[in-house]
Amino acid sequence: MSLKSRREFLFLYTVKDANPNGDPLNENHPRFDEDTMQAMASDVRIKRTIRDEFIRQRKNVLIDAEPKSLKQRLDELKQALGKDNAKDVIKECIDTRLFGVTFALGKEAFAWTGPVQFKWARSLHAATFTFIQGASAFATESRDNQAKQQRSFRNEYKVPFALMSVYGIANQYPSIETGATDQDVDEMLDALWKGTDNLITRSKTEHKSRFLLEIVYKEGFDGKIAALDEKISIVAPDGHRFDKDEEKSLRSLSEFLVDVTPLTEAILNHAGVIENVKVIRDPEIRLKGDDDLKKFAKLTLEMR
Repeated sequence: MSLKSRREFLFLYTVKDANPNGDPLNENHPRFDEDTMQAMASDVRIKRTIRDEFIRQRKNVLIDAEPKSLKQRLDELKQALGKDNAKDVIKECIDTRLFGVTFALGKEAFAWTGPVQFKWARSLHAATFTFIQGASAFATESRDNQAKQQRSFRNEYKVPFALMSVYGIANQYPSIETGATDQDVDEMLDALWKGTDNLITRSKTEHKSRFLLEIVYKEGFDGKIAALDEKISIVAPDGHRFDKDEEKSLRSLSEFLVDVTPLTEAILNHAGVIENVKVIRDPEIRLKGDDDLKKFAKLTLEMR
């Protein structure tokens, strides 16, 4: 089985007093664009959010976030699934069907290009990055385990607020090899929404899903609108565009509108090749320019 047609999606989520994606080579500082001051999150971070939700839902995944070798993980899956051939085992894993895999173990080696690909996520505005210090819970000990030393300090970085945008595409052609299905993509988008809400760790609390738009194209169409994340922006309630300092001072969704006018126009311009458009929306996010999209006959809208 494989995908029947091409699909594109745009996902927005908010980050409040948290770290969207720390850089381990830079003291876990949030990733950001030094020129635009936009917060960033890698495609790997997005896929991890989805995988973690798959694991919570007890779906078969190859990468289960546990420290183990490829051989150990493959042996676990072989035993659980009752299969011996590596390709057969890997095809039972929803993450490899969607995101692909490079596999090399013993005499078996193959590589699949994942039908689902994500751009790096970016905030729709310049953000502020705050450095925080605090005392550790326990004091250190000297080498002879006798004299107590002064408590050490912990360092961390937070983003006070960011509205992050994620663009992705599901390409029907690689799915022929990986076996990804339309149901897999449906479950992936559900896991993206729920998994973001379930990022409840000290550095990820207050990640909240806000908006998800999916375009399903007609069977046989192999084009795309592309870069859906670049067709939206934020504006003040009175319509004016923020300068960079104003963007950095934003702290909640109530302070701005998300202008989807260019995105709506692009969808309407491609209406002839679109099978349907699906939108999931948090009531707190306010949109500008979505009136024509609401009238689109092929639109389904869900509020969450």
